[in-house]
Amino acid sequence: MELNEKSYRILELPAVLEMLADAAVSETAKEAAMAMRPSASIASVKSLLGETSAARNMISLKGSPPFSGVKDIRATVSRADKGGMLNAKELLDVAALLRSSASAMAYAAGERDDSVSAIFYLFNAIKSNKFLEAKISSAIVSEDEIADNASSDLYDIRRHLRIASDKVRQTLNKIITSPAYSKALQEPIITVRNGRYVVPVKAEQKSAVPGLVHDISSSGATHFVEPMAVVQINNEIRELMAKEKQEIERILRELSADVADDGDDLVNDFEVLAALDLIFAKGKLSNRMDAAEPSISDDMVIKLNAARHPLLPARDAVPIDVRLGGEFDTLVITGPNTGGKTVSLKTIGLLCAMAQCGLHIPAADGSIVTILNGILADIGDEQSIEQSLSTFSSHMTNIVDILANCEEGSLLLFDEMGAGTDPVEGAALAIAIIEYARKKGALIAATTHYAELKIYALTSPGVMNASCEFDVETLRPTFRLILGVPGKSNAFAISDRLGLPGEIIEDARQRVSNENVSFEDAIAGLESRRIELENDKLETSRLLSDAHNARRVADEIKKQLDDERGKAVENAKREAARILEDARRTADAVMDELRDLQRRAASDADRAMLNADKAALFRRLNEADASLEADVAEEDAEGPTRAPVAGDRVRLRGLGTFADVISVSPDGVLSLRAGIMNITARSDEVSIVEADVQPEVKRHLARSDAMLREVAASPEIDLRGMAVDEAIPVMERFLDNARLAKLEIVTVIHGKGTGVLRQAVQQCLRQQRGLKSFRLGRYGEGEDGVTIIEL
Repeated sequence: MELNEKSYRILELPAVLEMLADAAVSETAKEAAMAMRPSASIASVKSLLGETSAARNMISLKGSPPFSGVKDIRATVSRADKGGMLNAKELLDVAALLRSSASAMAYAAGERDDSVSAIFYLFNAIKSNKFLEAKISSAIVSEDEIADNASSDLYDIRRHLRIASDKVRQTLNKIITSPAYSKALQEPIITVRNGRYVVPVKAEQKSAVPGLVHDISSSGATHFVEPMAVVQINNEIRELMAKEKQEIERILRELSADVADDGDDLVNDFEVLAALDLIFAKGKLSNRMDAAEPSISDDMVIKLNAARHPLLPARDAVPIDVRLGGEFDTLVITGPNTGGKTVSLKTIGLLCAMAQCGLHIPAADGSIVTILNGILADIGDEQSIEQSLSTFSSHMTNIVDILANCEEGSLLLFDEMGAGTDPVEGAALAIAIIEYARKKGALIAATTHYAELKIYALTSPGVMNASCEFDVETLRPTFRLILGVPGKSNAFAISDRLGLPGEIIEDARQRVSNENVSFEDAIAGLESRRIELENDKLETSRLLSDAHNARRVADEIKKQLDDERGKAVENAKREAARILEDARRTADAVMDELRDLQRRAASDADRAMLNADKAALFRRLNEADASLEADVAEEDAEGPTRAPVAGDRVRLRGLGTFADVISVSPDGVLSLRAGIMNITARSDEVSIVEADVQPEVKRHLARSDAMLREVAASPEIDLRGMAVDEAIPVMERFLDNARLAKLEIVTVIHGKGTGVLRQAVQQCLRQQRGLKSFRLGRYGEGEDGVTIIEL
């Protein structure tokens, strides 16, 4: 509908679609982006938004798939299907498309996350044909060159061509270097005329070099002569060149037939990749705008939280909260000029249109849009001298068309309703137009300066006032949209601040009717009360945030204590095991020596030695016991840091046993639980177990954050402009990230230049482990300027 198209232009939807087209790679996806229009099907819109969300999630995880090889090959396939012979460029475009198909399949391999399942069906629809891609790539070097190995016959023909050419050059070299011909030659060089090797001979000496004249210079001083000695060889070369041309045509026809045989799959892959290119462009645009997927309402409800106009710089745009539908179907926005009323109107209409195109909207989570049957806008001044249209007439012409096309489920946007004519009549017309549209079931948002419309919004059910906030002290609009409060024009205050004489302002005040003065004063009172409530709300939010932060800190401290308690238990178990092991080893040693002593005691002659050994044995036992007591004493040396309380973890001095404090009696006796045993102890018999684990926790969190940041990897890296010693560590880090992200094929861009960086990159890759293969790029991939790596 032409009226809808006009409204989309007014709302600047084409400018947003141009941003979308810039994010796409293929020309087909760019054209599709510019042709997008809002859908009126709720199922279609939900599907489109789901695809955009899936693409954005995949971009966050592993970057965007490569779409540089996606070229429209439908006409090429059609011509091949009709028996036509494709040229080298067309066949290379087919090979590039097939490479993109394979890359897209590899990109999506292994993905089974529900958050990206909305576009699985597209990746699964890709056919690809690695055999045909390899056949074309191996046969065609570039648009102007067919590879020698394209066929055995072509290889043989070119080998004979090289031999014949070398033979001609050798013969001609003998002529141009021979003293016998030096005076006859214009220059001692070999050149080509009409596809045959010749030498330049002076016109007056042409008889000195027998042969065929193929050309004469423009001055007539030089004849280009083919010596008779090479005529036969040149004839052979011409025949071989003709055979070469025929063989190349045969190869191209064979490849063209292969393309025709696989034509349906090629067209399918192109269309699928173009669709994916557009979807991932929407994901990129969502990232760029910091946008979010809105919910789709089955009812006529629009709710935008912290909505921003997508064409305004993010740092300058002031978010607005807007509701329309449900309790009220009409929003009347008032306020001073340049306060943001028109931007608010455009934001409402543009974000609804974007959502129905399947685009994320620059608004906070929880935003809701509905499926509109049409978005009709009358915004801006379209007065025309040629058509004898005044401001009022141009507005009214648009409104007449809008009302004629208005239906249930439409969104109508009116800027400065009733302006350009008598205020009383204009206000009455504006109210009548709004009522007419409401009866048809439309949602309406309108801006105005008329007090009559403010009163109408205050007194009519289903109509809500809204105002654009203005700071009179600074004479600057805040651009915030406030629902429920009508706005003031602030004409007197602004004029006073700008320096208009006070007596003029006072005279103007006297000329305003008492009703208007009372109404404006009421609005001022409401605004003052609103600001107070807003400040109270901000203070409440701050206190609530502080409470949440305090709770979070307390939870972290509790978690740290729990972790430390667990560590203390583990340490106690390890210490107990060590003591038991030492005791077991000592007991074994004692038993061994006792048995030895018994054997030696059989001899009276050894009695003295037996007594000495016994003394040494008891000395060792005493040393082991003293060592154990020293360990316990060292641990008990520290005095109590504070009195134990219920819930503390303590260690029994002298025993090294850990226990939990169950309760503390008034006289300081502690009830403890150690494992399955309940015991009592005095405060001076225990030590409180406390330790600060905060540094270790922070280090663990930092390591986790670092690992998470490194998971999102790009499939390509650009090293151009870097020195070798700078580029190699960057590439190695890139390869590590690619492995973490489970990428299979990545691209390193090093440029052509002198080749130093390329050689360093390939030398480094030869030493890398975990690489399946690497190669220089082919036509369409960047050729010698890139290296393709398969992990």
